Amino acid sequence: MSSHREAPSISKDPVADNTDTYAFVSPDKPSTVTMIMNYIPGEAPAGGPNFYEFGTDVLYEFVIDNDGNADADVKYQFRFHTDVKNPNTFLYNFGQITSLTSAVWNRVQTYSVTRVTHGHTEVLGTDLLCPPVNIGPRSTPNYAALASAAVHTLKDGSKVFAGQRKDGFFVDLGSIFDLADLRPFENLHLIPTPATAGHDALASANVHTIALQVPKTKLTKGGYDPTVVTDSRSTVGIYARASRRRARILHGSKDIESGPWIQVSRLGNPLINEVITPMSRKDYWNSRRPSGDQEFVKEVLHPELAGLLNVLYPGVFPKIAAYEKPRADLQAILMTGIPGGIVPGFQNLTGPVIADMLRLNLAIPPASSPNNLGVVGGDLAGFPNGRRVADDVVTIELRAIAGVTIPLVDPSFSPDGAAALVQDGTAPGSGAFLDHFPYLGTPLSGFSTP
Repeated sequence: MSSHREAPSISKDPVADNTDTYAFVSPDKPSTVTMIMNYIPGEAPAGGPNFYEFGTDVLYEFVIDNDGNADADVKYQFRFHTDVKNPNTFLYNFGQITSLTSAVWNRVQTYSVTRVTHGHTEVLGTDLLCPPVNIGPRSTPNYAALASAAVHTLKDGSKVFAGQRKDGFFVDLGSIFDLADLRPFENLHLIPTPATAGHDALASANVHTIALQVPKTKLTKGGYDPTVVTDSRSTVGIYARASRRRARILHGSKDIESGPWIQVSRLGNPLINEVITPMSRKDYWNSRRPSGDQEFVKEVLHPELAGLLNVLYPGVFPKIAAYEKPRADLQAILMTGIPGGIVPGFQNLTGPVIADMLRLNLAIPPASSPNNLGVVGGDLAGFPNGRRVADDVVTIELRAIAGVTIPLVDPSFSPDGAAALVQDGTAPGSGAFLDHFPYLGTPLSGFSTP
């Protein structure tokens, strides 16, 4: 539902498959923004002998637009390198890994971070160590300490982390893609069964995370008062992408790569390519830049899922079934940002350019007690104002599709009563999140996970 296996081609290339993108004002350091991109969907904790790692042939990037044209103004680029200390063994480690420089850790990944601003390139860090994966109590007896040691400070003062984490996304994938069944309401489904609680399909999954915490001033054009919510310069657009070289030649045990970088995966808002874009155009969507998303806006304005809700839940959503106007509310939420004057004290408009990006108003402080339903639930610090790791984007977007947000642009419309109740019945599990950088929880170990 977020971006786990969302398109046919990228589902075959997990190290380049972005599962989730997050961007939010850091709750424990509100002068900064934290951006997170996750890769390798459905990572099983027990991954030996070839444990999961980042692709050394992939260019990973955060892309920031700060002038409203949906093109890159600032980019943070990440490249990874793998070093095998002993090539004559199948072992990932020869004993307990107690530090990032442990001699018994055989397969080590390092990476570089580069900032690109309008063609100007600055290397912010090199040879930065990733932590190992969480193998188990004998191999990685104090995993939290290893992960903490892998939080690095870059030359500009930013923080960075790259390594395995618990997947923070929660969704009942098995139910939703079984004819849009929502377990708490499946007694109302066209093919009814007794209502039950949702099952989080990712409760036992890890991901590989790249997290970056930067001062707000590194993302904006500057020259504005960062406390003024209504100033459009306070809002930036953010998305993540992965790219591969245009040409790849298989040559024995080594690949030869050449040519320019070609985008193979991108992700701003959750949902877009997963549920809105038709299957025949999903791979194409992944190859395009957000500035060209005008060609995909038809599916946003007329979402297929809205019609399916009425068919699969007979008589439950009659108002959304009868609503024939283009969904301007979804266009604002997902493709342009919400203008001022619609939600009191809020706006995250980047301008008229249609583009799938997370839009974050940096002047809105982090919520002291987030309700995880973001703007839809009255919490202005959450999705679709950026996206925090605990935001229940499945519930938010299901309710938006069902019509809860139509009154934002069409006050004459009154949603179906069921629209405000729709959910998949899942919630984040214990240990899913941290209250500090990098915010996603300690990954599950292969030894301890059934």
